[in-house]
Amino acid sequence: MITLNLFVRRTHLYLALFLLPWLFMYGISSFFFNHTAVLEDGISPWKVRFDRPYEINISKASDLRAVGARILQDSGLKGSFGVYRPDSDTLHVYWFNSWSATELTYFAKEKRLLAQDRRFRWDFVLKGLHGRAGFEQDSILSDGWAVAVDIVCVGILVWIGTGIYMWWKLRPTRGWGSLALGGGIALFVMLLPLL
Repeated sequence: MITLNLFVRRTHLYLALFLLPWLFMYGISSFFFNHTAVLEDGISPWKVRFDRPYEINISKASDLRAVGARILQDSGLKGSFGVYRPDSDTLHVYWFNSWSATELTYFAKEKRLLAQDRRFRWDFVLKGLHGRAGFEQDSILSDGWAVAVDIVCVGILVWIGTGIYMWWKLRPTRGWGSLALGGGIALFVMLLPLL
């Protein structure tokens, strides 16, 4: 007969094991987000692939994803990408996978396309995995990653809930647990207005 306490303990245990690779990846990559200078070596992370004349019509009403897809196609690239337009003269198309990235910058006034490849570094890979999410890409693997991230998010919430349940059930741990919970909440609330 499985009791509620046993069910909660087993759920907490197996969720911890299931979430281990994700929490490991998010933990390490968060360190590199927070300490970007740790692996800086003075070498530019970008290497020019090409810088050539190029022309494409972009109006205010243009679908930027369609324009970005066309620029990628014309550059011999396909796969996941993001596109943004910081001003009327410049369009950035950021092509990426888990291991590498290429940034294409179109300068409309100059009718010029600059492509730069990012050199390989492990911190770039981990930060790319950390930030990768959403269902915008035309790839079943990207959609699979996005579904997995949703499952991990729900798993973390259940893991928290089962942890709180177990802590509350163990009377001797309530004092130290209250101190840990209160300290975590206080630190979060204290720092939140500073951001």
